[in-house]
Amino acid sequence: MIEAIFTYQFLQNAFITGLIIGIIAPLLGAFIVVRRLSLIADALSHVTLSGIAASLLLSKSFVLFSGLNPLWLGMTFSVIGSLFIERLRTIYKHYQELAIPIILSGGIGIGVIFISLADGFNTDLFSYLFGSVSAVSRSDLWLILGIAIVVVTIVVLLYKELFLLSFDEEFGKASGLSTKALHLLFMVMVALVIAASMRIVGILLVSSLMTLPVAAAMRVSTGFKQTIFFSILFGELAVIIGLFSAFYLDLAPGGTIVLSSILILLMAIAFKKWLTMRK
Repeated sequence: MIEAIFTYQFLQNAFITGLIIGIIAPLLGAFIVVRRLSLIADALSHVTLSGIAASLLLSKSFVLFSGLNPLWLGMTFSVIGSLFIERLRTIYKHYQELAIPIILSGGIGIGVIFISLADGFNTDLFSYLFGSVSAVSRSDLWLILGIAIVVVTIVVLLYKELFLLSFDEEFGKASGLSTKALHLLFMVMVALVIAASMRIVGILLVSSLMTLPVAAAMRVSTGFKQTIFFSILFGELAVIIGLFSAFYLDLAPGGTIVLSSILILLMAIAFKKWLTMRK
């Protein structure tokens, strides 16, 4: 596969994109898990599906939109969905988790309508659902790289604020933090990363890359920074093993990446159990 990567551009795009996603998805996933919002990735991924389906419908119905990259409309829908989640969380202050199933249900409903208007599934939409190595273009790579630079920069600059917001929001408010603005910024970052990740992992599996490496990291780390480090490490391992497995076994990369993440998680659980028994 290494020789093929240097030969074929689509493999270069897929491999580099996978490595980038292996960093930014677990990076934000660590904050998501700590804030007990693990299902938010599922909700926004279904909203993104609606945007993708709408884009494919527009390109099929109007010549003007034939060259439109579905990622753009998918990201737009995802960001809008994140804004609605944040708004609903303020409305249901004592039942904030309700915001996630509400948006998830809405995303599925709108997506089904757009898919039915487009006369069912087609090859393009199927590749977005489960990921496709050959579907990653050079423009997708540059777009995902730009998102990654923005996300990493914001996390580095606002690490203390995001850390405080994740572990003790009330103390953050008392300290004078603009918690609403930080919440909004964080949700938009999550939406962008989810939309960017679906090319490799697929819409239906993208949440696994944001949660499984973090779950594995929590079993072997002793602090939050260690959790972030191991989450990124396990995310990168899952992407590399998954892409190599997909190449040699001729399988969908999304499935192999998720199974690799599960394998790493099981190994982390077994390692923790072994350490406990040894002590």
